[in-house]
Amino acid sequence: MRFLLIPALLTACAVPGLAQTADRVYTADQTSNTVSVIDPATNKFLGSIHLGDDVPAALSPLYHGQLLVHGLGFSPDHKTLDVISIGSNSVTLIDTQTNLVKGTIYVGRSPHEGFFRPDGKELWVAVRGENYISVIDPMKMKEVRRIETANGPGMVLFRPDGKYAFVPSSFTPEMDVIDTATYKVIARVPQVSPFSPNLAVDQDEVWCTLKDSGKTQVVSAKPPFKTLATLETGPISNHVTFTNNAAGRFAYVSVGGTDQVLAYRRESGAAPRLIATIKTGDLPHGIWSSGDGSKVYVGLENGDSVQAIDTMTNRIVATIPVGQLPQALVYVPGAVSSNAGTANLKPLGISSDALHLELVPPTAGDSQAHASVSINSLGPIDNLQIAATGLTPGKKYDLILTGGSEPQKLATFGAGIGGVAIAQTLGPLKHAVTPSQTAPAMRLEVRSNDENGEQLVLKQAL
Repeated sequence: MRFLLIPALLTACAVPGLAQTADRVYTADQTSNTVSVIDPATNKFLGSIHLGDDVPAALSPLYHGQLLVHGLGFSPDHKTLDVISIGSNSVTLIDTQTNLVKGTIYVGRSPHEGFFRPDGKELWVAVRGENYISVIDPMKMKEVRRIETANGPGMVLFRPDGKYAFVPSSFTPEMDVIDTATYKVIARVPQVSPFSPNLAVDQDEVWCTLKDSGKTQVVSAKPPFKTLATLETGPISNHVTFTNNAAGRFAYVSVGGTDQVLAYRRESGAAPRLIATIKTGDLPHGIWSSGDGSKVYVGLENGDSVQAIDTMTNRIVATIPVGQLPQALVYVPGAVSSNAGTANLKPLGISSDALHLELVPPTAGDSQAHASVSINSLGPIDNLQIAATGLTPGKKYDLILTGGSEPQKLATFGAGIGGVAIAQTLGPLKHAVTPSQTAPAMRLEVRSNDENGEQLVLKQAL
């Protein structure tokens, strides 16, 4: 058992005249429906912005809060945070100085990520459950147009000069390039595999992660937008960020299946070169560079925390607790004008009550299977998330609770093309796997079930 952004113009340049204490790191916490706020000067959790209730209250037909807080972006003046909630199809705008909600805009099915144009006049949101970008007027707080894309747009980011927007897909092996002057798709770049959730963009290159196949694709940010490299980054390649500092130009990729962040050196005219492999906590996901390029912050989805990486040594220098299942993460230079900036923030509450487990093969051998499990308290019940790697692509698996009178099936899931799977289930699970004076702990297992019969693939590590 174990306990435990991305235009370069925005990620590499702090606001002149503002001390680092005015900077903030934010995470979108999917299960607790919160946004966590961190002061990077001290690497301390300051509090959370509560956008919704916990399950099961959030499942009520009269529920009106936000559900499945997931994506993040921010305005060019760094004073407005945009928060995307998948379950409530919403975009929430938050004042970074006061931590108060300025307004909420509802869009199409299952939006994923959104970001402001470099001129700040529009907010573009990838509506992943459909096939378009929702263009929002942030002053009027309403959608003003739609740009049709390939099915399942995962994210949208702009080249720093604002001329092009890049939109990878989560369902279609295609990245669309949009001319921002005409709002037209001018190029369709083939993706190596269909599922791209995230990208980083500067004036020269676009890097997009391919979560299903464990790769990261590097594409030219200039016409004809040709693919420059395809990197084998590893299972559950989640997010990518660029950082520039005195040592050069770099890209950092979070790889959830191996609990690693990979650091690549970027040099003009040369292939990206892996220079460091940084071991992190459970399931690294969102990642972003500090304003001065000295740090990279990464959220641990199954660790309910954020880790800070020193980019000169590529070592972890801090671990900070945040809300439940953090997804996107952004670093916003000059987000506040005072050193406090803690108005209207709340403590974590039950969000800090979590259990983290590891599942391993039943016997030593050639199996590369592995899984991390996070069990988060939702009050009367718990949310369990399992992230498994090293499975057989296309095969079905059952997550089973054993040790009682009879085994209980908790979830059934299939492995994707890269042999990875992420699944969730709800129930009174944390106490079930924790021993007490009155009852022994039950255990989690993953079993396959096919024509060869039921086979034990993973069991809970002791």
